[in-house]
Amino acid sequence: MDLLLILIYLVLLCLAIQALRLIFADGDLRLMWKERFGLKPETLHGKVVWITGASMGLGEYLAYEMVRAGCKVILSARTSQLLDDIKRKCLTFGRVSEEDILVLPLDMVNVSSHQAAVDKVIQTFGQIDILVNNAGRSQRAWVVDTDLSVDREMIELNVVGQVSLTKAVLPHMIKRQQGHVVVTSSLAGKIGIPFSASYCLTKFAVQGWFQSLAFEMSGKNIDVTIICPGPVVSNLPAVAFTGTSGKVHGATTEKDKNRMSTARCAELMAIAIANRLNEVWISNHPGLIFGYLSQYMPTISYFVTKKFGIKRLMRMREGQ
Repeated sequence: MDLLLILIYLVLLCLAIQALRLIFADGDLRLMWKERFGLKPETLHGKVVWITGASMGLGEYLAYEMVRAGCKVILSARTSQLLDDIKRKCLTFGRVSEEDILVLPLDMVNVSSHQAAVDKVIQTFGQIDILVNNAGRSQRAWVVDTDLSVDREMIELNVVGQVSLTKAVLPHMIKRQQGHVVVTSSLAGKIGIPFSASYCLTKFAVQGWFQSLAFEMSGKNIDVTIICPGPVVSNLPAVAFTGTSGKVHGATTEKDKNRMSTARCAELMAIAIANRLNEVWISNHPGLIFGYLSQYMPTISYFVTKKFGIKRLMRMREGQ
């Protein structure tokens, strides 16, 4: 009986410690552990890292993290002028030379161009060690106000584009028997969010496809990392889809005090990549708490979400 009580007390103590860790965390507990005791991004030195959506936001700041680590970097997005500016900023860190950074304009929706882009990267660097599928756009509109054409456009960009480029890179990685595929999903790929149903649609799809890929690649020395950020300071809301094709949301995130800084999110992404973690959640509270509830207590999560109210959920979505 005494032994049983001791075990119960130990379990309660462990739960209390984990709860305290979670309160002060801005990422899932495994990621927080790796930040303190795991591999540092510097261990990626010399790796060839291809980042899509690199012209702004998380893609831009992740490029800075990879350059600081001494990686060779391919910067892809549709606008070459923005990529040129980011390349110049990358060179100011003094860790890589101009030949170590390739600006490669790429339209994720134009899937017919993906194989040529892969060939260009291999021709330049001889290999692709890490592919970061970061390109994508968000969305703000009610379901009943969203044209089906918007859903299709978002699926083409946020899902089909990522799948196409990954499929173009995989044969190279399989031939080398090594590689790492990373995709930027979202906590909105774990939790349905009002006023962003089409965005959630694409991120839920990304979660499923890349989880399946991770299992299929497990015996081929190719890792898959799914990164799920919560609200982050960026211009994504400004260029987000609405309910009508061709229109953008146009909002800013400057006053959203609970949003994580872009630099901090990119720093944690780099740690996740260095440690080849399978899935990570990166968010300030309350987004992180909702992630845990959704994953481990879905019934309670659904109840709390309904009671929380749509307006509060929308404010949480925007980091307000």
